Parts: sequence; structure tokens; C-alpha cells
Amino acid sequence: MADDLMTAQERRRYIKGSFGGMLSVAVVLAAVLAGCFGLPEEAEPTPLPEPTPTVSPNGSPDVAAPAEPPECLLDEFGCAVIPPGETIKIGMAGPMSGPYASFGIDISRAGEMAVEDFGEYLDWQFELVIGDTQGDPASAPDLAREWASDPTLVAVAGHIFSGETMAALPIYEEAGLPMLSPSATNPDLTRQGSRVFNRVAFTDVVQARSAAEYLYATLGIQRLAVMHDGEPYGQALAELTADNFESAGGRVVARETITPGREDYSEVLAGVAGRNPQALYYGGYDAEAAVLINQMSEAGLEDVIFFGCDGTFGEALLEATGESGEGVYSTTLIPPVTEARRAFDEAFEERWGVAPGADSPFTWNGYDAVGALIAAVKRVALLGGDGSLYVPRGALVEAVRSLSGYPGLSGEITCDRVGECSTSGPTFYVIRGGEWVPAP
Repeated sequence: MADDLMTAQERRRYIKGSFGGMLSVAVVLAAVLAGCFGLPEEAEPTPLPEPTPTVSPNGSPDVAAPAEPPECLLDEFGCAVIPPGETIKIGMAGPMSGPYASFGIDISRAGEMAVEDFGEYLDWQFELVIGDTQGDPASAPDLAREWASDPTLVAVAGHIFSGETMAALPIYEEAGLPMLSPSATNPDLTRQGSRVFNRVAFTDVVQARSAAEYLYATLGIQRLAVMHDGEPYGQALAELTADNFESAGGRVVARETITPGREDYSEVLAGVAGRNPQALYYGGYDAEAAVLINQMSEAGLEDVIFFGCDGTFGEALLEATGESGEGVYSTTLIPPVTEARRAFDEAFEERWGVAPGADSPFTWNGYDAVGALIAAVKRVALLGGDGSLYVPRGALVEAVRSLSGYPGLSGEITCDRVGECSTSGPTFYVIRGGEWVPAP
């Protein structure tokens, strides 16, 4: 080994000499995470201690300051390393092409705006790295492995769909890459004891309970048919809604599963019509929902209310259904209007030529998820002796889970012990005159 490099043993001696003994992980994390999470600020990096003089083999005194901060040696997952001139990368994965692309494009556009607003830190710039999975769980692991091997990628604002999130989660867990999803709502994601997964969207437990109550108490539905696409998100949501509806006193007269991607669901709809429901609840996404809505009349369901979920809300459904969509309901999570949201809405529409919330209900969540991750990274970043920026991965995992009072567009974001960080519950919209309007 060259004379100017420190061996692992010498590095440990350096830490002991500088700090008077190895610091515990708890002490380091407590120092790193001190303070509350507000809007991202230009925080000063933690300085390195004065280097300890050492003696080189030729007997002359030498000063060897380690490039890597001592916190990286103590961190369970080590550090992400961002050399000068490189960007601090945050990944966002989801459907950027294919039938569900409106979700990924909409959410990632909001994420890019968060990077533009908050993404400068010292001499570095944050970058949103966008990965296209088409929402397919089979595509997620390869992308996750690619990101986990990138030393400059520090966190993931995603994934966007629940199924792909489940498929990628074990890889991020092993690598110590924190996640903050704007839209993955399957309840099981926070029931597996994950340290890295968090989300700002409400869960499907909350959505299902609210939908069932609205159907039964507000719309007066007594007989409900339930349908889903067989995917983790849609199936869990539909089953939870059915169970809550029955608990409220209603009767579920049919439970059906469709195959995603088909252009004809008339046979299953005809079977449902024979059960005489007053409403049809669907768990899934807008592409299949549009086919169902357009074929309901021919199947004998012209007087039956179609009630969708946050996966069916958006302009895409309006365009695909036309007059057939009149009277369709959907769950969404559009936040209350505030000055901050109004300013964002204007900037978003000016930038992209489409209103936020038009292509998915998760626009604001996408902005909040990326902004909150940037804030967490700035809290734990360290400047190394080589001029590189170091981000202790384990400390960042804890920093994201410890988010408290972050001022997002959707409200103040505070994560609980399992990673539920939602600030608001669902709202309901209905199509009237070819537009989505708040339901009474």
C-alpha cells in the first residue's frame, strides 16, 4: 500500500485519537438528526476534526486526513459518495410509458419541479433520475439493483405503483436506500417491518373505509358489486371496500376479477348485471376502468353507479369515456387550496401545459416526496477530506423515518414508526358535464 494511504487499522487509530474512542451509532445519529424538518435550507456540512499527525515509514512526520468522514465507518450501510462535479441523485420509478404512463409522467414532473426549487446544496445539485417500469413488478428489481449499486444515488421517491414497490423493496432494504412513495397505497407495504419504506399517500385501509361509508351513507347504496384487476393495489382496495361496506350494513352481491389489458369485459359485466347491484366499485387503474364504463350500458348496467378509486381519477378517464363517464365517482387526494398550492398550481400549468391533478391525483404528493427527501439529505450530508460529499446511508434512513412537520403542499408531513406519513384523507369527485367536480 502506498505510504500516503491509511490502512484500516491506521484509520481506526485516527478515529480514536480524534474522538477519544469510537462514538456509538446512537450518538452520531442523534447529532445528525437534531433539529426539526422545515423547508430545505443551505445547512452547513459537518466539519471534519483536525487530522492527527502520523509518522511515515521514512521517519518524517506526515498529516493524513482521511477522505471518508468517520461517520461512514460507523454507519451500518456506509456512505453514498458524491465527488465534486457529480449530482446528488434521487430515483423515481414508475410507468413512464405504456397504458398507465399518465401517472408516472405527472408525478415525475412535480418531482422535477421540487428539484428545481430545493435542489441546490453547497457546490452540488440534486438530480431526479427517472426509471420507467411501465408499472410492471417484473421490471422493478433490475432497476432497483442498478440504483442500489450507484454510489451517488441516495434515496428513492417511489415506487409509484404498489406491485412494483413490493418487488423492489427487498433490494432497497438490503442496500439501505430510503424510500418515500407519493402513491403506493397497499396496506401491506408498511406491515412488513421495513426500515426503508415510507409514503406520503393515505393507505388503502383509509381509502376503502371512506369509500364504503360514502357509498352506504351518502349515496344510499344497499347492494354493491365489487370488481378489481387482480393486481396487489386493486385487489386489496376492492376487498377492503367490500368488507367495510358489509360492516356498515350493506350487501355485496358480486365480487369479480378482470384481466388487465383487455378491450372487452362485456361477459363479466353481464354476469354482474344479473345480480342487480345499485353500484359497481372498481379497484384498479383508468385504462381498464374506461373499458368497463363504456360497456356498462350494453351489459344492462346503465342505471348503476360506477365508483372508482384514486387509480381511476384523472383526465385520461374523461377522454376515454366521453358521455359514458357522466355520473362516475372516484376517490382522490387533492389537497386543500392554500397560497403555496395556488402558486405551485400556476407554475405547474405554465411549465407543462396541463393542470396539476389532471393526469393523476398524486401531483402534489410527487412534489412533497422529492422535497422532503432533499431536506433529509441536507440534514445528514458531510464534507469529506477529499472534497467529496458523503451521505451516511443508515443515518438518512433514520432521517426520512423521523420526518416531522415538513411543510408540504399536502400539509405537514410527519412519519410514524412504520413509515406512514400521510397528512390528509381522501376526497370524492364526480364527473358532471364532462369535468371532474367535488362530489356533494
